Amino acid sequence: MTVPWAAVAGGALIGAAAVVLLATTGRVAGISGIAAGSVRATPGDRGWRWAFLLGLLAAGGGVLYWQAVPGQAPRNLLRDALPAWQLIGAGLLVGFGTRLGNGCTSGHGVCGLARGSKRSLLAVLVFMACAMLTTFLIRHGGGFA
Repeated sequence: MTVPWAAVAGGALIGAAAVVLLATTGRVAGISGIAAGSVRATPGDRGWRWAFLLGLLAAGGGVLYWQAVPGQAPRNLLRDALPAWQLIGAGLLVGFGTRLGNGCTSGHGVCGLARGSKRSLLAVLVFMACAMLTTFLIRHGGGFA
């Protein structure tokens, strides 16, 4: 069995970031709440939110840069994956689901489950069921590609 070390390291870093954020600010690492608060929060409360979001973007950019397929420019990895209308539609659906579920997978899945929240467990089960159904429909039900 091969151990997916990148996934193990990524999970450990996500967990560490959630613990550090909770320990230093008393806040849960729910990305949707952090993103919303980056523009709606009081000016004194925006700094850590922007630092957290910029750190996520920098980490994603680093992964694209260092894990790019040889001979393929990193900027083409996402652009070639799906048509723009699908990316926009997916983003709108995720935003709607985040609002409907009162949180996102990071808040419910990482922090809520760790705190033993029943509401977060239900939210994660719904997220996963929707993800499995969507994957099945795209791969076997005629798809959207």
